[in-house]
Amino acid sequence: MSISLIQLTDPAGQRVVATFDGNGDARLVAGATTTYALALEAIDAGASLAEIVGRHGLGETVDVEAASASGRVLSPIDHPDPAHLLLTGTGLTHLGSADGRDKMHKAAAAGQATDSMRMFLMGVENGKPAAGETGVAPEWFYKGDGSSLIAPGAPLPSPAFAADAGEEPEIAGIYVNGPDGAPYRVGFAIGNEFSDHVTERQNYLWLAHSKLRPASLGGELLVGELPADVRGTSRIERDGKVLWEKPFASGEQNMSHAIANLEHHHFKYSLFRRPGDVHVHFFGTATLSVSDGIVTRDGDVFVIQAEPFRLTLRNPVSFDTTFASPVVTRAL
Repeated sequence: MSISLIQLTDPAGQRVVATFDGNGDARLVAGATTTYALALEAIDAGASLAEIVGRHGLGETVDVEAASASGRVLSPIDHPDPAHLLLTGTGLTHLGSADGRDKMHKAAAAGQATDSMRMFLMGVENGKPAAGETGVAPEWFYKGDGSSLIAPGAPLPSPAFAADAGEEPEIAGIYVNGPDGAPYRVGFAIGNEFSDHVTERQNYLWLAHSKLRPASLGGELLVGELPADVRGTSRIERDGKVLWEKPFASGEQNMSHAIANLEHHHFKYSLFRRPGDVHVHFFGTATLSVSDGIVTRDGDVFVIQAEPFRLTLRNPVSFDTTFASPVVTRAL
């Protein structure tokens, strides 16, 4: 059974959780204040999250659009201690995703495949292994902890030293580790895996630097299976007008890796199976405005929407100019 969960604050500032009922109306989940607490309750009870929501029952209706307009819709998952939420991701996982990357990393020798293209082809060949088998590992990167997760509607800050501030429309898997460290998939959300593509383009070994940026998730958490074919639109608005717009596709039908393979190669590290931790893991994309020569400016708005998610993710970009000087360490 698929349901959606939305974290928000009520007009009094109290945290609540809502879900859509059978009529498509958003209603409060009785007694629920966080998705994280509901997930822990489901793990402890050995029940599905949908069953736990059913046990809680539904309360009054909520105007999600009004809450979104007033900045009261929160990220669909968080952790009481932001250090125990990890933002990570994988790249070169979608059919066609190597094209833009390959152009950026073209080898000097004519006809020589880049590392990006080789990794992509490895995924095409063995990214969807048979049941019980292990497929090839994808590209993997770290983005930050819970302090780097920006609420829907809030500005995505680009640091003063950044060379670019570019969107990446993606699906993210949301996970909570149980008391024994076993990872449980809570659901999926649309997201903007914000990155610095110009820094990456200068040298592929700077990919790790280019990914150390904030990210944002749409306000809706889809609990249940992700459709095999997810279709959406990514656009950039400037001064109230559409500057750039392009469709994007995700879901396993459009990927070179199975989601289970991406999950295995993330959680195979015991570091990521720490009890109680939350993981937000981005699955990659094949659609980037930077591939079409777009250079973003302060105040540009990223807009990402996709079925079956009902809520649109909007974030303006904000260029931070307060940190331009070298960091000076102090000896003790």
